[in-house]
Amino acid sequence: MTLLDGLSFGWRTALLSVMFLQLLLLAISLTRVLQNRIANRTMAALLFVLAGMLIPWMIGFAGFYDKWMWLTFAPFQISLAVAPLFYLYAHALVTGQWPDKGQRHLIPAAVQLLVYTGSFLLPFTLKMRWADMASPALTWITSIAIVIGLGFYCYASLRLLQTYRAALAAARSDGHRYAALWLGNAIAALALLLLIWTSFLVWDLLSPLGYSGLMWLYIAIGAFALYLGIEALRHSALPFPPLSSLKATADTLPPPRDWAELGKLWADKVKAEDWASDPDLSLASLARKLGTNSGHLSRAINEGLGINFAAFINDLRARRVAAMIAQGRQDDLLDLALDAGFSSKASFNRAFAATFGMAPSQWRKRQVSNHE
Repeated sequence: MTLLDGLSFGWRTALLSVMFLQLLLLAISLTRVLQNRIANRTMAALLFVLAGMLIPWMIGFAGFYDKWMWLTFAPFQISLAVAPLFYLYAHALVTGQWPDKGQRHLIPAAVQLLVYTGSFLLPFTLKMRWADMASPALTWITSIAIVIGLGFYCYASLRLLQTYRAALAAARSDGHRYAALWLGNAIAALALLLLIWTSFLVWDLLSPLGYSGLMWLYIAIGAFALYLGIEALRHSALPFPPLSSLKATADTLPPPRDWAELGKLWADKVKAEDWASDPDLSLASLARKLGTNSGHLSRAINEGLGINFAAFINDLRARRVAAMIAQGRQDDLLDLALDAGFSSKASFNRAFAATFGMAPSQWRKRQVSNHE
């Protein structure tokens, strides 16, 4: 469809325009969420960057660059900001803040912005000469830097997630309710983007794809951005415990002679009092109930019982469900799980299988057949 003399609005421009507008709306929505404010604003910045990356292709297919050649080098694509902003988002989500001197991660992106802005501001004739001479080299240098950055920050984010998951398991019995699953999916999406981007880079090197061929890379980038934006908004207001709050307090009491004995003593106490049925039970709250500190309790569970806190509590919950089944309770399994302290069907099934080696439905069928 022709809009103005020399401009046209085809399906490529339409598709990228829809993606662009949706990304802007998602980014704006994230800035309005007060919970996890630093993380959400970092994700909003990432979405703005990703939306900007679509602009040259969105307007290029419409003929803007042919009609207004002075748009060459317009600094829409700050692609070197994508990977570090993703890592900064992950860090802010699990710690509540950026790392110390986190702005340094954005130095390559700042250099890219300065190079393209400076090139854009050159006099038109000089700009065109510079574009003919330097544009291919800049494109390849930037593409290689993007792939390296995606790989590095994907690995750094994965290490951060592993640390967070371990801390959740050591201090919470309901870690599935927080960032671990969402962040793991986001890192997987980033790894997929790395694979796609690398594939296009190699493909273009071996057999140049041209402007239209590279369009599919930017469709993939837009799809990745929309997934991040939608899921980040869905998880934006959930209360993710900061990593620092999951650390056990230092031991202030004299250590006992036998952590195994103390672990068994406390395990029997937790079972007798049915404290595991509290879905919000944490290492700190259980330590208070036992009249000790979280450092002592953590050692008694980890060293004395040989498991982490989440496994310890969920094992007790699974055994309570099994006991209710053995008593002849005919309630729905999910209702029994909620009574025992589980907060989701998935976590219940995983814990029950870890304790009894089978699904709870299989366990119930076996108990029924044993009584017939």
